[in-house]
Amino acid sequence: MSVWTLGLNHTTAPLDLRGRFAFATSQVEPTLRSLRGALSGRSETTLLSTCNRTEIYCAGDAGDLAATLDWLAHSGNITPEILSAHAYTLREGEAARHAFRVASGLDSMVLGEPQILGQMKTAVRAAEDAGAMGSTLHQLFQRSFAVAKEVRSNTEIGAHSISMAAAAVRLAGQLFEDLRDIKILFVGAGEMIDLAATHFAAKNPKALVVANRTLERGEALALRFGAGVMRLADLPERLHEFDAVISCTASTLPIIGLGAVERAIKARRHRPMFMVDLAVPRDIEPEVRELPDVYLYTVDDLSHVVQTGRNQRQAAVAQAEVIIDTGVQNFMQWLAQRSAVPLIQRLNTQTDTWRALEIGRAKKLLARGEPIDAVLEALSRGLTQKMLHGALAELQAGDASSRAQAAQTVSRLFLRDAPLAAAMAANAPAASTTLAASAASAALPIPADGKER
Repeated sequence: MSVWTLGLNHTTAPLDLRGRFAFATSQVEPTLRSLRGALSGRSETTLLSTCNRTEIYCAGDAGDLAATLDWLAHSGNITPEILSAHAYTLREGEAARHAFRVASGLDSMVLGEPQILGQMKTAVRAAEDAGAMGSTLHQLFQRSFAVAKEVRSNTEIGAHSISMAAAAVRLAGQLFEDLRDIKILFVGAGEMIDLAATHFAAKNPKALVVANRTLERGEALALRFGAGVMRLADLPERLHEFDAVISCTASTLPIIGLGAVERAIKARRHRPMFMVDLAVPRDIEPEVRELPDVYLYTVDDLSHVVQTGRNQRQAAVAQAEVIIDTGVQNFMQWLAQRSAVPLIQRLNTQTDTWRALEIGRAKKLLARGEPIDAVLEALSRGLTQKMLHGALAELQAGDASSRAQAAQTVSRLFLRDAPLAAAMAANAPAASTTLAASAASAALPIPADGKER
């Protein structure tokens, strides 16, 4: 079982390229089914898609990584070569480390921001609902959540963080003399708009309005902030009413076009308009930026603002990395132990077969009237012969070096008396001969298949 991550984020890919690989929550289940169909069939998969990153986490055959890259490139309608230039692939321990850092907010544009943890949990639930989550990825993500909790509890990683929403308020404050005099339009009603509305509402603006495709959902958000509500279809005719527009929807195409903004600016007699596009892919056509009197910012434009306070958090990063290192070591140890599971299952199956054979034999002896003590003696002897047969055969096979190694292994597995085991290991060649000879005199040989003849 191999674990890997394939992804691209705000540090490796520009906004428009990231927009090609943005998946709405409603798309996750069919997307995961499509991905698993492109892989070997047994791979566990999880898809994390936010405004700053798209990442695929997998557990399965190592060769599926190339197939995953091809599938993702095809889904974004670009070549694998272009995707490879902007993507990162991480395997095993590095994949686990990345997941832990993402959950802890160390890989975010806003260092230490807590929103990514909730987004990661949503991605895991979606994978579970799609039947794409297996025991390996379940362990990876549950340990990610535990590490993130420990990081936030024991460090100050989030103490000085500035969110995208807070950065938008700061920029608006630089443009407008008093935010209490402006009218703000929020386009969308999701988590990001909810956060932005919370920050702007704290400044007591003149008016707040929510525009959403589904009026009922927009009303629910507007009610919390005493805001007005309107249908998204009415936006072009009313855009000129607002001094600030904050947009973040799940639309795959821009919903605020150049022409609509041009008409709004004309109707406003060139009073400035502040616009923030928090969506990936974009909600506002990029050409709007070129219009006079329009101040348009995207998530990438906000990055330098949210860096404020980053230096104060660097000491906390070092503490967080120590916690993450421990988490990675524990996960890799668990993963290594998982490789022994098939062998353990085969051992249990074999011993159950032997036990059934001996119990069946004992029942036959009891039915013939044999004494119980004699039957129990035969039962125990039969079981021990079957269990020791393989070890005794190894002690007699091969050259002296092989027999010495076998003696050490047998001593470690079967001789629980530490001094005796140490003595046997120290004199391994002689011990192997002694063990084999004593076993031959004490019990009849048992065939390798464990069956009676």
